Amino acid sequence: MSEESTDVTHPFLDLPPLTAQRFAAIEDRVARLLDTRQDVLITQGEALLPLEGAIRAAAGPGTVALNVITGPYGQTFGNWLRDAGATVYDISVPFHTAVRAEQISAAFAEHPEIDFVSLVHAEAATGNTNPVAEIGEAVRRQGALFYLDAVASVGAEPVLPDAWGVDLCVIGAQKAMGGPAGVSAISVSERAWARMAANPNAPRRSYLSLLDWKERWLDAGRTALPHAPAQLEMLALDACLERIEADGLETVMARHRGAARATRAGVLALGGGLEPYVHEAADAAPVATTLRVPSSLAASELVAHALAADPALPLAAGGGALAKEMIRVNHYGPDATPEAVDACLAALGAALAEQGAAVHTDDARRAAERAWR
Repeated sequence: MSEESTDVTHPFLDLPPLTAQRFAAIEDRVARLLDTRQDVLITQGEALLPLEGAIRAAAGPGTVALNVITGPYGQTFGNWLRDAGATVYDISVPFHTAVRAEQISAAFAEHPEIDFVSLVHAEAATGNTNPVAEIGEAVRRQGALFYLDAVASVGAEPVLPDAWGVDLCVIGAQKAMGGPAGVSAISVSERAWARMAANPNAPRRSYLSLLDWKERWLDAGRTALPHAPAQLEMLALDACLERIEADGLETVMARHRGAARATRAGVLALGGGLEPYVHEAADAAPVATTLRVPSSLAASELVAHALAADPALPLAAGGGALAKEMIRVNHYGPDATPEAVDACLAALGAALAEQGAAVHTDDARRAAERAWR
């Protein structure tokens, strides 16, 4: 019996260690993507890590927060704020629309003590997007700290922390950027760092601690990493940023706008009882399009029929209670293409036809094609 070699090599495993210099260079790339001069930290986990870490660092028993709910993540942020001891006032709007800057200003007039605002830019789960630039103006006038979840929006529409006055801006690469889910990033203003430093309840010596990263990494000159980085995810993020730079951010965002327009137009032409879940096109997020199904059908069953022929299609039923009424077309990242949109429309049309609905697949395809132009 011949002796076999036990040496195993693989291009994903046999890599030189990721240096602090390379890590810092990737952070600088993220800063350029966001056009920010704020500190940028790349956190070693999915975006829920910096989202929760930022709230627990910047909010406490003395905080009075305005929490905007336009989808499930807004509800989560309110729970975290209350758990941190903050007094929280919620603004909830129907998931088929967006919040308005006038509503934010009215809340400030009613509660002038508000000093923290939490907002989701685009809710991929519900398909809406909020006018952050206008809201940012109202928040600046109030003087409150502004916390923004831009995980779904970055790469699909502009995300500009400095221009909008955002103090804590969290992004993830797994949606419109077409990158990895295992690392995320946050930009932090000087005001936000000061708020964290003054909060005795801010996490320290914890995986949630942004202050630990600041002291051990940023303040130390970014010369030695505090712990072993998620090397493959960091390299994937770097490649993702490099691809966006090569294509041009505006080109990447234009693909997402085109996919959203095409999906909306195609669904309106398809018939069968499907209609856009977000009523106004201006409130619809470019990252994903949500659809309302006829009351006689279940969205989860319709999606299952659509995926039976091609499980790789970027289709999903809404989460939780929305599984009955909502379908989500996730036309982001590599799926922000005419081909992906056409395939989704065809699959949904076939699934509706199986249920006895009258559909117009050719009309939907032509409408989607016109919308791309």
